Amino acid sequence: MYLSHIATLDRDAANLPEDIRRGLRFLAGTDISALPAGRVDIDGDRMFALIQDYETAPKADKRPESHARYIDIQYVASGREAIGYAPLAHANPVAENFFEGRDVQFFASVTDETDLVLGTGAYAVFHPTDIHRPGCVAGAPTKVRKVVVKILA
Repeated sequence: MYLSHIATLDRDAANLPEDIRRGLRFLAGTDISALPAGRVDIDGDRMFALIQDYETAPKADKRPESHARYIDIQYVASGREAIGYAPLAHANPVAENFFEGRDVQFFASVTDETDLVLGTGAYAVFHPTDIHRPGCVAGAPTKVRKVVVKILA
């Protein structure tokens, strides 16, 4: 997991793999507010962005998840949210496994989860070795415009 802000991309880029830099350059160079919600292809199924609009919800209403094939860059274009994070290191009970069709599994509970708070311009990179619980309230419920860049691992 990696947490930073798009404003520091020039400084951070040297420490990031090329595919993640490419995804972040897409975010930095695109008018996200002008895009409709939905999928935007960057490089077919190898790299694409999902534009999402929603209101944050209590953490108990959100499910922790992980992916097997894709890295997520979760970028908050506007708003503020908390994202739960835990390493995929413990035997957390799986509630539902959709790796085959949707590349996601959901957990019934997670050990050692930490909350990350992302405001406008912040992003977090989650690898297949990371559990994350996006869309959680950080203070009060708020509307969020988020982009999730999916990168084939």
